[in-house]
Amino acid sequence: MADLACRRPGCPGHYDQDGYCDECGTKAPASLLAAATAATAASVRPSMGQPSVPTAGLAAPSGAGLAGRTGTGTQSRSRSAGRGRLGANLVEVPPVPLRDPASAVQKDPKVPEAQRFCGNCGEPAGRGRDGRPGRTEGFCPKCRTRYSFVPRLQPGEAIDDRYEILGALAHGGLGWIYLARDRNVSDAGSDRWVVLKGLINTSDADAIAAAMAERRFLVSVDHPNIVKIHDFVEHPDPLTGEKVGYIVMEYVGGRSLKDLALSNLGPDGKRVPLPLPTVLAYGLEVLPALGYLHDRGLLFCDFKPDNVIHAEEQLKLIDLGAVRRMDDHVSALYGTPGYQAPELATLGPSVQSDLYTVGRTLAVLSFEFAGFSTKYADRLPDPDDVALFLQEESYHRFLLRATNRDPDLRFESAADMAEQALGVLCEVLSAADGAPRAIASTRFTPERRTFGAGETPTGPEVAAALPLPLLDPTDPGAGFVAALTGADPATTVTELRRAPVRSVEVTLRLVRAFVEAGEGRRAVQEMEKLPAGTDWRRQWYTGLVALGASLGGRAAAAFETVYDVFPGEPAVRLALAAANELAGDRAIAARRYERVWRVDHGFVSAAFGLARCRLAAGDRAGAVAVLDEVPDSSSQHQAAQVAAVRASVDKATGTLAEADLVAASTRLERLKLDQQRRATLAIELFHTALEWLGVPDGAAHRPAAPPPQTTAAGKVLGQALREREIRFGLERAYRSLAVLESDPLARYALVDQANAVRPRTVV
Repeated sequence: MADLACRRPGCPGHYDQDGYCDECGTKAPASLLAAATAATAASVRPSMGQPSVPTAGLAAPSGAGLAGRTGTGTQSRSRSAGRGRLGANLVEVPPVPLRDPASAVQKDPKVPEAQRFCGNCGEPAGRGRDGRPGRTEGFCPKCRTRYSFVPRLQPGEAIDDRYEILGALAHGGLGWIYLARDRNVSDAGSDRWVVLKGLINTSDADAIAAAMAERRFLVSVDHPNIVKIHDFVEHPDPLTGEKVGYIVMEYVGGRSLKDLALSNLGPDGKRVPLPLPTVLAYGLEVLPALGYLHDRGLLFCDFKPDNVIHAEEQLKLIDLGAVRRMDDHVSALYGTPGYQAPELATLGPSVQSDLYTVGRTLAVLSFEFAGFSTKYADRLPDPDDVALFLQEESYHRFLLRATNRDPDLRFESAADMAEQALGVLCEVLSAADGAPRAIASTRFTPERRTFGAGETPTGPEVAAALPLPLLDPTDPGAGFVAALTGADPATTVTELRRAPVRSVEVTLRLVRAFVEAGEGRRAVQEMEKLPAGTDWRRQWYTGLVALGASLGGRAAAAFETVYDVFPGEPAVRLALAAANELAGDRAIAARRYERVWRVDHGFVSAAFGLARCRLAAGDRAGAVAVLDEVPDSSSQHQAAQVAAVRASVDKATGTLAEADLVAASTRLERLKLDQQRRATLAIELFHTALEWLGVPDGAAHRPAAPPPQTTAAGKVLGQALREREIRFGLERAYRSLAVLESDPLARYALVDQANAVRPRTVV
């Protein structure tokens, strides 16, 4: 609406989409409604035949359709519109139907005895003895503080002469949760269902203080993934007569992540973990909500599956009872064993302790995490005990960083964690279906050049080609480094020596220049000038220095550390794979190369690396297959096809067949190569054909063994697969290469080779 402020004098409310005030419930003036309707019609044009449907954030009342859908008589929310973005447009997460609020009310609400504790001393209270059930109301046996574990509000009771109680929905750590109807809105012709959260024990000073804190700042929290706090009201306690505070919030009629996880059953009826893509999609949905709180100086503190509701296509954080300000060092702390950070009791809550709870929640949802609140209360199981960790290395490292015992080693922010979660999700999905899902990195440049297109690259070649960390724009020397014009390492070093400031970026650029110049010792000396700390760039450049010295194992150790920091970055996995290959660990290099290539076809070096590793393992067909995946739009497509020609007749992978030679010939004939490259490849292919025919040395004129059986159609570059014909083809290839050679001595040598392979002829 054009003007959402309520026109009723003294009312601080605003008009919702249905035209009624969210505070006093009065209807907007007809003139305002008409103006708003006209403005909406002019700016929003739904598709023909398709109704405009705002985001559903409230459950439908009994007998009604989905909340927020036009024509149902329910109220829609004004602070969000459109469908939820759950899944980040990458994952199809089944929507959870909204629940009829009437069916959500408990028929016989009780706090289970196992969950009854004294609000004052924390000791068990209201427990059964000698076969008799425990009392739901009474006094703590230890400190004699009064307790009550039954709802204080009854159906039909009116709170603040506005909210009519329908019944209890559930109970949480801070109190009972009730479903109510807002009479101010409902009496005006449209039902608004709200939730009231009170206190389990009104004598609990900490709980009362927490509720009052909610009253002060939570009403201003407004995010589509956080339950909306509408109001804070007081009502006399029926037991003591004292005023009790109740928070009034929106009703979210979906299912908690805990409920969804427990009800996810396999064919045998036993619970199975949620699919990893779904779990990561959940993480991507809730992290921005936590980031919203953090940006406003608030901490959620008690994140867990119980406190997240999946409603239709959206998640919402609920139960804000533990939310506190970052500068609040006196309020009671709330957490849940198995989810809360280990430093919560000593250092207090922080952004990093919030992110810890997200990591623990994702772990609980994604694999069978037995003992997560006891044996593994502050750590993850070993990878050998969790099949998912062995299959998804990046996800394991993601969880390790999120739940590191040292808060300083966790993710820096919710946005930082979400960025890596998205990278891991793309990797998981691409590995599953083979479809690339490249995303732009905010940490690294693209590949500077492709390495390993012809043969196994050297360490210095890899170091010169790998992506680099992006410049830190806050570094005082960033502008100077970005403006460097040196075309060679020596010139670059000279320019850097004249830098107006010796900053981290200037030092790192010097390190890189010395690596490119092959001066490893001077590169190490520059590294020693970097300030002490946990800057991951130190490890990245340590890896580059090691590559420059062809120390694959040392480079791999450095890149492993960076991988721990950025588990969602393909650039890091590419560097690590190359270092593994140089160190001789081809099996693990192949797995990492493949993960990089599957997620981002921009890293063509990964395709060449995977092909080399497959050839080394004897998988000729697999090597050719991955080289064929390099798209024809890539500048490296032709190089990949040349490599495929060589790979298809690689003798180290096993015995060749006639079909292999013919296929290599056909592939070569399709390539648009310059005459010199074509002649060079033709020579290689003809020599391979002669060896296959039993002639070990192309210069010999007698086969060393009986030639294999060939078909009449078998030809290599137009020559029949017979020794005489192949020799004629080889001779012509040498002479073609000689014509192109400018060096006389080299040209004479090529002519001599042509004469040597020419078959005997009779003049």
